[in-house]
Amino acid sequence: MSKLSEQIIPESRINDLMSLQSTETGIDEILNNALALKGLTLEETAHLLNIEDDESLNKLFKTAKTVKEKIYGKRIVLFSPLYISNYCTNNCLYCGFRYDNKDIKRRKLSVDEVIKEAQSIVNMGHKRILLVAGEDQNTVSLDYIEEIIQKMYELKVMNGEVRRININIAPLSVDDFKRLKSFNIGTFQSFQETYHEETYKKMHVAGLKANYEYRVGTMDRALEAGLNDVGIGVLFGLTDYRFEVLALLSHAQHLDKKYGTGPHTISVPRIEPASGSSVSENPPFAIDDKTFKKIISILRISVPYTGLILTTREKAEFRKEGLELGISQVSAGSRTNPGGYSEDDSTEQFTMGDHRTLDEVIKELSETGYLPSFCTSCYRLGRVGKDFMDLAKPGLIQKFCQPNAMITFREYLEDYATPETKQLGLNTINQHLAEIKDEKVLERVKSQLARVENGERDLYN
Repeated sequence: MSKLSEQIIPESRINDLMSLQSTETGIDEILNNALALKGLTLEETAHLLNIEDDESLNKLFKTAKTVKEKIYGKRIVLFSPLYISNYCTNNCLYCGFRYDNKDIKRRKLSVDEVIKEAQSIVNMGHKRILLVAGEDQNTVSLDYIEEIIQKMYELKVMNGEVRRININIAPLSVDDFKRLKSFNIGTFQSFQETYHEETYKKMHVAGLKANYEYRVGTMDRALEAGLNDVGIGVLFGLTDYRFEVLALLSHAQHLDKKYGTGPHTISVPRIEPASGSSVSENPPFAIDDKTFKKIISILRISVPYTGLILTTREKAEFRKEGLELGISQVSAGSRTNPGGYSEDDSTEQFTMGDHRTLDEVIKELSETGYLPSFCTSCYRLGRVGKDFMDLAKPGLIQKFCQPNAMITFREYLEDYATPETKQLGLNTINQHLAEIKDEKVLERVKSQLARVENGERDLYN
């Protein structure tokens, strides 16, 4: 029997597909098919990966934006990471947290320090937090994770609270994933970093993460344990981006076929400089902006239902462009070191490109016609896993996304926004209200918005 990794990532087939070329007519046909929201085959995706001319690229970008808006509309989900530890037992050559980095200032937050950080994030206006830790399961135990998650959910700061905690920690066994599920988390996130096995082994020289097979099987173990939603991703710049995109798609198709639910999110980081890492300073396959825009667009139309995440690794100018290509979730006001929201007393994982505050990000989103969203209703009403996929794949999820985005955005405008952002935001909400055609839905949303204005909180559909 073949190894699980060979079933998920057919490396020889992917290598063969990478050289596929297509005519202009063939590209147009693929892009037209993508508008049906059914995703793309590996072969179709391979053809798009070899597009280089500006005319075809612009068609691709336009298609990606259309596909995203058919499923999610103009709403953009906002979140913030909370780093709780930068201790790590792995030695990944591109990462500032790696075990052999002697320049790093290590820190693990106490439970009280985690809550202080969470309070700072809530005070910005966030409702959704991504919990992140270096991969050291002795330092960051499940007992510790359970305690901080419980206390974070209990946190109340004026009108603010943490409504959903997603998590990015070391991959677990099936039994440990079952325990993690009981903590009431949202999405479990783990990145393969690179699917190319030879490159993987060169970049991950020690620690549990050096086991390629175990890493590739992470999401299978998570879904077998009963977790509803998982998030995958690679670190672009370690090997040929065409291989990575095709492998990501192959992984997504494997999960969808075997478990009835593909990745809830796909993250698209590219290597940024990190403390003590020469690889991060000179990526072996550095990705320029034009290529990166192609990658984002192809992932959007190949896996149309997924939440596509772009973080503060990228500069503000590029993040703005990314929204036009199908990005649907962004971090804002982020810090990537433990304790970073309260002080700067530890080493960050990588150099950030976007240092704007949450309010500044929201102001720009409002100015450019997007609808900021702090919605967490799907998790709380059981629209998760396959149930979410059944709504997202045909674009039906939008009937929930848009109203809930407006309601949670109105909360932000009432409780946290600067006067200028509040006025811009109110105008944005009115613009999106005008797009609701169902009179009953419109009246319900107007009523809920009025209730928020009058002081009620945490309303959702």
